Amino acid sequence: MKNKLKTSLFSLLSIILLFSLAACKESGEDKEKKLKPVRVAEVTRSIFYAPQYVALERGFFKEEGLDVDLQTTWGGDKTMTALLSNGADIALVGSETSIYVHGQESRDPVINFAQLTQTDGTFLVSRKPIKEFNWDMLKDSTFLGQRKGGMPQMVGEFVLKTHGIDPKDDLNLIQNIDFANIASAFSSGTGEFVQLFEPQASMFEKEGKGYIVASFGQESGHLPYTTYMAKQSYIKDNQDTIEKFTRAIHKAQKWVQDTDPSEVANVISPYFEDTDASIIAMAVERYKAQESFALDPILDEEEWAALQDIMKEAGEIDSIIDHQTLVDTSFAEKVSK
Repeated sequence: MKNKLKTSLFSLLSIILLFSLAACKESGEDKEKKLKPVRVAEVTRSIFYAPQYVALERGFFKEEGLDVDLQTTWGGDKTMTALLSNGADIALVGSETSIYVHGQESRDPVINFAQLTQTDGTFLVSRKPIKEFNWDMLKDSTFLGQRKGGMPQMVGEFVLKTHGIDPKDDLNLIQNIDFANIASAFSSGTGEFVQLFEPQASMFEKEGKGYIVASFGQESGHLPYTTYMAKQSYIKDNQDTIEKFTRAIHKAQKWVQDTDPSEVANVISPYFEDTDASIIAMAVERYKAQESFALDPILDEEEWAALQDIMKEAGEIDSIIDHQTLVDTSFAEKVSK
């Protein structure tokens, strides 16, 4: 009798356990199904965007109930096309692109809502090692620059001018190479100097293909260099999503600031499979040292004005666009409190 009772109790407990496991599994699946899909287009793949990859790898987006699908669109024009054609919900790209769209009198303007980086992220790389670099060395050289009208090129020209170099008259300036192919063009022998993002700059240095001699980020100061933006209609219809997305980014920004570069490198390494971990760590440390990663996602008025000063100097705009016209700081301010 006792054995039968034990068997019955064991069977009952087994059934309860099976139902509990099934319920847990179903609950987990339901949770995954409830994640809100968000399509993000990034302008390039760079260690410059380390907080974004941290937010993905450490699950900060999922903690906010978001399932972020990241695609690299390689260039400002392509990134903005993806956003405007509904190929992406959110774009990570230079703030200047929102100003260009505004100039076309779009009925659905693109609004900047969260800042990821706050300096230029490029470095001046020389083909030959230079022990004591000065900017005059660039005069009469062949300089492999970035796309006309893009932030890297505009900041590059701004910095050159502050050092008394006219990019048009004092350099043999090459700007007809597609953004994604600039590094390979330099590697193939084009140019004496080139403007590169990380990790490419450090990779060239390690391979003896180039040598970092200056930082455009240090030279130009704080700017809303790369921001998250979306169409006004998307923000209006998805305010909860935008707030959650911004909160996840802010969590990642704080984590990167408080974490050793080697650990940051370990977390983001899946996004740079062909790059040595030591180079990733070196690039993170370099960006942290010059305060390239924004400490919070707020794009303030002073930074917005600095951006347009550079655009005006480059001849890309004639008039200033008010901060409140293309920037919405309400989400960034809320999550930063």
